[in-house]
Amino acid sequence: MGFRTGASPGAGLAIAEILVLFTLALTWLAVIAGLSAKTVEGASAFSYPQIFLPFISSAFVPATSMPGPVAWFAENQPVTSIVNTIRALLPDQPAGDSIWTRSP
Repeated sequence: MGFRTGASPGAGLAIAEILVLFTLALTWLAVIAGLSAKTVEGASAFSYPQIFLPFISSAFVPATSMPGPVAWFAENQPVTSIVNTIRALLPDQPAGDSIWTRSP
């Protein structure tokens, strides 16, 4: 409510590209599971871990406020890197040297 992004058009394009590539990657994981499953239930059961990945990331709370093993998992999963990169690009701040490595 009232947030206005300061992102440049290039940063907005980068945000859109990151979201499209992440969606494409998750889609292909689901396609692989769907083709290798023998039943519909087996294929749909594969998506449950993917659904919970954003909840165990820094999307809602900082990873430093989580208990030890959960914080370690949250810091080392791809959703945290994507969320932190988009969170930095929206107010037009530097996202870091690489989105492929996590920041300390």
